[in-house]
Amino acid sequence: MNTVSQQVGATVDFEAVKVRQQDVWSSGDYAVIGNTLQIVGESLCEAMDVRPGDRLLDVAAGNGNTTLAAARRWCQVVSTDYVPSLLQQGQRRAEAEGRQIEFRHADAEALPFPDETFDYAASSFGVMFAPNQERAAAELLRVCRPGGKIGLANWTPEGFIGKLFRLVGRFAPQPAGLNSPALWGTEARLTELFGERASNIEIRRRHFVFRYKSPDHFIEVFTRYYGPLLKAFEGLDAVGRAEFAIAMRGLLDSENLSENGTLSIPGEYLEVVITRA
Repeated sequence: MNTVSQQVGATVDFEAVKVRQQDVWSSGDYAVIGNTLQIVGESLCEAMDVRPGDRLLDVAAGNGNTTLAAARRWCQVVSTDYVPSLLQQGQRRAEAEGRQIEFRHADAEALPFPDETFDYAASSFGVMFAPNQERAAAELLRVCRPGGKIGLANWTPEGFIGKLFRLVGRFAPQPAGLNSPALWGTEARLTELFGERASNIEIRRRHFVFRYKSPDHFIEVFTRYYGPLLKAFEGLDAVGRAEFAIAMRGLLDSENLSENGTLSIPGEYLEVVITRA
């Protein structure tokens, strides 16, 4: 996560990266943070104009924000992720609402479904973290029927989370040659990944506002519950952790719009709707 440029020429062991990622996303308790992002899933389903009875696949679904949003609109939903604990979180939420949703353990780069199975394929802040970006995009296109829609919510490199990615990369660099997830938050990369097989790509810049009791509260929550920050923090010695916390506090103070001691930071993301050719 230390760069937003596309890196070429290095050989990446994608399977080893995925094993590492599974460990990262299994740590902490993503639901503490993930649940706050529910509005993004609701907005994405509205942008895709999902219809009752249609089939929607949520890829790298995490704890199920888009899954639940689609089910609330009476879609037939299949929710997938490669981290079992995240699927379990989504399943508990679905059961609490009495929703009939199918949950499947699945890799975004090798989806276990026939071609053109779904009317919609969606992912909010999930598939963008797949290490093999070309493969993940190809799988979204493959499982979506012609005329169907692919909906994505992706953090931008210039927004708050993009800046946080770069900060984390200073202290916990990603493997050499691995493309930054933030590339999914650029129009150029989306065109590269989907343009040849899309009849239309609609992109809107939106903001999710992170609201916490204070900057220190944000740091406490994210280093305790958000896997990427938790693992980065754990991998540092005492001096490194102190430097990391100072750097995070500097970023938060520079982005915070609140004037009463709380934290209110708009996080820019792209809301993307791709119509499959």
